[in-house]
Amino acid sequence: MANESAVPAFGVLEGVKVVYSAVEIAAPTAAALMAEWGADVVWIENARTGDSMRDTAYVKEMERRNQRSIAFNPFSEDGREVLFRLIEGADIFIESSKGPTYARRGITDEVLWEHNPKLVIVHVSGFGQTGVEDRIQRAAYDLTVQAYSGYLSQNGTPDQPMAPAPYVGDYFTSLMVVGSALAALQKAQRSGVGESVDVAMYEVMLRVGAYYMMDYLNEGITYPRAGARHQNLCAIGEYKCRDGFLGLCAYGVKQNKYLLERIGLGHLWGTEDYPEDTSALWLNGPQAELIERKLDEFLLTQDAAEVEKEFSAVGIAANAILDFDALTHEEHVQQREVFVEWQTQAGVPVKGVGIFPKFSRNPGQIWRPMPTLGMDTDVVLAEAGYTAEQIAELAERGTVRRD
Repeated sequence: MANESAVPAFGVLEGVKVVYSAVEIAAPTAAALMAEWGADVVWIENARTGDSMRDTAYVKEMERRNQRSIAFNPFSEDGREVLFRLIEGADIFIESSKGPTYARRGITDEVLWEHNPKLVIVHVSGFGQTGVEDRIQRAAYDLTVQAYSGYLSQNGTPDQPMAPAPYVGDYFTSLMVVGSALAALQKAQRSGVGESVDVAMYEVMLRVGAYYMMDYLNEGITYPRAGARHQNLCAIGEYKCRDGFLGLCAYGVKQNKYLLERIGLGHLWGTEDYPEDTSALWLNGPQAELIERKLDEFLLTQDAAEVEKEFSAVGIAANAILDFDALTHEEHVQQREVFVEWQTQAGVPVKGVGIFPKFSRNPGQIWRPMPTLGMDTDVVLAEAGYTAEQIAELAERGTVRRD
């Protein structure tokens, strides 16, 4: 694994330069994905401690690979100039902070566009750049944006809302950042005019959770939290088997017919309650309670893997719920090379998730491990036009950190 700072040419984003200033998950993961697809990603870290992700044992190695680290304070007088020089050669700048932090510090979109009119600027925050002042200034984490968005209220048991894990508010947001940044980039490249994108994490979760919200908005319907079951359909959810658990999604005419026959309720098929064209077994149906009870009883007599195989053969979507051990031993997963190994900067082997999705003609790759704090400061500044003497002066003044 090469440790040099020169970015190799590969991937669908070859030639795209991304500069980002953020910590932890949402914005950095978006940058990490683009780095895996070939973009040149420059990671701005604070000069004292760096990204808090560095405190993690292993995930940092996956989520900061292929990146180049430069350490400085973009809000200091000299640091502002460094930032401006960096974005002059960038296509995308991503920052994550509470509301309009950069604008309050005098680094507005307009100021950035003075230095690069075609720049795509992506602001990532919990509650957006505009709105109620008290709200947009609040600290935001995965849990709190889930809570505010209405997403969390839909998950859990009837007695207790429960946040889906791990950190779906962050990771869903990272995908929105990637999509919106690249959409804006293609427009900027065609028009020559930059774009500013306001990504509010709670709005990402609101959009992701809008499926049932539409029923509320139009008819005032609120479905109860269903726990391990579906909100309004039978035979969809997580079910206990003899040796583990099964994820089941029975939907469709032939699928429902087979299911009812298999659990001993074949006599219901073709009746007034369940005509032969029944594609959905609604939870408010006349025999829904009986169907769920008989399905529970049946599955408790079955091994999860066996019932998965049986149901899949007749078109019923079913899968044994795999833990990490089972997943890593799956032949399909192994053939697709889902898990890969590389070396850290210290030469220590580390295992992690590979590059997704799989591009056939311009595949992504892992070309370097996570850099040390400020490892690429000299190289990145030199690329931005600083001389060796100027870089040394910035370091002596404490504006930048060099590793």
